[in-house]
Amino acid sequence: MTTDDDSSLAPVGLAPFDEEVYRALLTCVDATPATLAQQLGQPEGRVDRACGRLHGLGLVIRMSGRRRRYTAVDPESALDALVRERAGELDQVRGSALALSSIFHAARRQAGGGSTVELLNGPEEQGRWFVRLQHQVRSEMMVMDRPPYVLAAVNPVEPVRLDSGVHWRAIYAPEALEIPGAMDEIDDFTQRGEQGRVLPGLPMKLAIADRRVALLPLSMEVGHAQGLVIRESTLLDALVELFEVYWARATPLTSPTAPLAPDAPDEDRQLVRLLAAGLTDNAIARQLGLSTRTMRRRTRRLFDQLEATNRFQAGIQAARRGWW
Repeated sequence: MTTDDDSSLAPVGLAPFDEEVYRALLTCVDATPATLAQQLGQPEGRVDRACGRLHGLGLVIRMSGRRRRYTAVDPESALDALVRERAGELDQVRGSALALSSIFHAARRQAGGGSTVELLNGPEEQGRWFVRLQHQVRSEMMVMDRPPYVLAAVNPVEPVRLDSGVHWRAIYAPEALEIPGAMDEIDDFTQRGEQGRVLPGLPMKLAIADRRVALLPLSMEVGHAQGLVIRESTLLDALVELFEVYWARATPLTSPTAPLAPDAPDEDRQLVRLLAAGLTDNAIARQLGLSTRTMRRRTRRLFDQLEATNRFQAGIQAARRGWW
């Protein structure tokens, strides 16, 4: 019996002959190795050993009785279990690949005289390095985030690393918060443990993993992007200090699920949060699903309530009242 390569079960660990026996068993309610051997034109002992391996993989069940008789498990559930098991094994391989890659690059750095700076050309190479840093980080990630992006704005890696216990601090430019869905994603990150702040005028992008490796884009032009990978050095120490300076100047972003003060309506708290983050009126209106005119009318009412004349004062007064 032959099988179409596109439907082969080899990716989940089945040898070709074992798959042949399994497919034959699927065509009947149950069968003995002798029956299957006659059907396939193969020695009974060889078919019997294949049935034993299929049983070990959970694809067939041995029925009660003195004679060895097997029946197939529903392939939808049995093969799904094998797929999940193989996916777990591949995740382990991925982790090993990252560790081996570190050894690979360390050896080449030593061969090249221990260079601490590596030039990256093109957005794809920078994007790969950013994903790599997130996978490699073990304890602390420091990020300065602003558009434009060489990857999709949504970051699927960060939630996984946050759930693994990585301490994550991020400084956002207001423009990053204006992207549709960005605030919801940041709220999710915050609930998972990210400490986020916003800083108007953030001039650059930066990612530092464990204070050992940094990724520094050299240009905001995505089409002609160049960047640097910077390893332990005085330059890296300076970038860490620069991050801390910007962090101290930035305004905290808090989760909308944090406890509210009794006099803090949820819609007012969300509005003052966006105002303090530095978003434009049009961007705030989009986030709240309001017209710009309605948003500005609510802002004036909020300023009156907080006895504030500008966004900064409104943020201070809201914080004093325990609104965030």
